Amino acid sequence: MGTDTFWALISLIIFLAICVYFGVPGMIIRSLDGRAERIRKELDEARQLREEAQALLAEYQRKRREAEEEAEQIVSDAKSEAERMTEEANAKLEDMIARRTKAAEDKIAQAENQAVAEVRARAADLAIAASERILTDKVKGPVADELLAKSMEDVKGRLN
Repeated sequence: MGTDTFWALISLIIFLAICVYFGVPGMIIRSLDGRAERIRKELDEARQLREEAQALLAEYQRKRREAEEEAEQIVSDAKSEAERMTEEANAKLEDMIARRTKAAEDKIAQAENQAVAEVRARAADLAIAASERILTDKVKGPVADELLAKSMEDVKGRLN
């Protein structure tokens, strides 16, 4: 070994001795231990954050499912309500049509009865007028007047 190598070895030994004397290896070990502890804490914190994120994700998924179920229920209720309202409206419409049909039929029957009554009254008036003319042409005097009055009373009595 050469002198340079020898002196380099001695320098290295002295340097290492000074490092050991001043506690450099302990500082390095403490520094590495501190760094390892920080890394461990960061890993624990990351693990905790991951667990919280998973819990939040599960909560949001549960809420989404509940919201979907609630939306489906709302749609189902709305359909049921719409069907019920449609049936109710149809029933009311049918009832209104039946009432209006009945009212129209009643009005028609009333108009028919009134027309029949008017025709009867007109026929009675014509019959009376015809009877009066026939009787006055054929029968004259007080017998004719009495017969005419009696006939008119008979016709009026039958019509009423």
